[in-house]
Amino acid sequence: MLIAVKTPAELDSSPIRRLVVAGGGTAGWMAAAALSKVLRGKVAITLVESEEIGTVGVGEATIPMIQLFNKVLELDEDEFIRETQGTFKLGIEFVDWGRLGERYMHGFGRFGQDLWTVPFEQYWLKMRAAGRAADIEEYSITRMASKANRFMRPALDIPNSPLADIAYAFHFDAGLYARYLRRHAEARGVQRIEGKIADVTLRGSNGHIDALVLEDGRRIEGDLFIDCSGFRGLLIEQVLKTGYEDWTHWLPCDRAVAVPCATALPLIPYTRSTARTAGWQWRIPLQHRTGNGHVFCSRFISEDEATAMLLANLDGEAMAEPRTLRFSTGMRKLGWNRNVVSIGLASGFMEPLESTSIHLIQTAIARLIAFFPSRGFSAVDIAEYNRQTRFEFERIRDFLILHYHQTAREDTPFWRHCRTMEIPQTLRAKMELFASHGRVVRIDNELFSEVAWTQVMLGQGLMPRGHHPLAEVIDDTETHAYLEGVREVIRRCVEVMPDQGRFIEQHCKAPPLAKAPGAMAR
Repeated sequence: MLIAVKTPAELDSSPIRRLVVAGGGTAGWMAAAALSKVLRGKVAITLVESEEIGTVGVGEATIPMIQLFNKVLELDEDEFIRETQGTFKLGIEFVDWGRLGERYMHGFGRFGQDLWTVPFEQYWLKMRAAGRAADIEEYSITRMASKANRFMRPALDIPNSPLADIAYAFHFDAGLYARYLRRHAEARGVQRIEGKIADVTLRGSNGHIDALVLEDGRRIEGDLFIDCSGFRGLLIEQVLKTGYEDWTHWLPCDRAVAVPCATALPLIPYTRSTARTAGWQWRIPLQHRTGNGHVFCSRFISEDEATAMLLANLDGEAMAEPRTLRFSTGMRKLGWNRNVVSIGLASGFMEPLESTSIHLIQTAIARLIAFFPSRGFSAVDIAEYNRQTRFEFERIRDFLILHYHQTAREDTPFWRHCRTMEIPQTLRAKMELFASHGRVVRIDNELFSEVAWTQVMLGQGLMPRGHHPLAEVIDDTETHAYLEGVREVIRRCVEVMPDQGRFIEQHCKAPPLAKAPGAMAR
């Protein structure tokens, strides 16, 4: 029988008393706001940031789980939208990804309603093979509402209606979101210290960080440190030498150039991702401007060419000079090392193709709360935190690779490379299972649902060879009538939904800004 022996440090069960957040931006202020709410003043929280250090990143579009984060903080949604110049988001439109001239939507929420023993999509596959089904999008209220530029919150007082199933997220100015959260965090006792970190001192006994030393000589001591310093990973990497796992052999884009432009109407309730010759361009509609960026691979296109391509494809006049961001897609080998937890870009970078940047901040905070340490910093707790972090990153990685690899495009060297590159076995297995009978198995608590995987695989041109045999339990006539009923109900529901612009005007119109602050998030 093996008995785990605790080290002297692990025997220390005294509570954490001082928590220090290194860096502000979206990651830093999300962490400070959430932890100040949960810890209820029992832990002193200090956030160190410098106005001279700009924020970087791409976090302006989100996925529906952000609603849970905002609810935990007890934020009023209309106020939040006004304060961040936000709009609503029902999904992401992908243009030219599978083939040139094609487009599809990854919409939030589900398809139709359950009929019998198998998912709705299986009945659709059955009827499609018989030539008796419409496009899959016509059975999704979020996809059809997106096409019509319509939005409303779920009508929870209408059970068993697609109007009660509207899943949504937000587009917002990440700089304004950080500022908004800062007010909430400081109201709960978070102390913000302005200054640049010049040095970091370690404890000789265990190599834990003891204090941050600012340029003016001030020492900021802590028991637990959260690294929100962006790509440089000031604590997790520069001090603790944790290491980085590079995934650019699977996700080859390594640059992004971003620029805001004047708002273009109508305000569409979705993000748009348009594939280009060596990458893709995002378009994120906000109330006060439109966010744009070109993610590209520097091996296949120069920075000047990528910038010119972006500027040539804006919907309005550019409002600033383009800014370039360099990155390597991947993750820190340990998200939590000793007494440092990395959050945001300090923990890794997944390109913003599926709007996961802010979600990864949110889940890191949730995991930290779940495994919040004592001063002993249990090794097994930290190991489980890191295991869950790795699992989440790897599954998101696979989902992103799918967009690049499952393509019929051969018109440029970049797309030929993506189409023929080797992919992780975990993704290969998922694609092969879907190609057989349209099945998707969601493993453990991975982020993307069966419906999300189905939409992207179908949208990218991966059509199953067959469908679930149990779909045959319902005969074709009944199945067809069922699909047509769902389609008609969704059409009628979309007709009663208001235009997004009108909905915002009535509920959460933001006041004009004299000058929009920087909008890229850590």
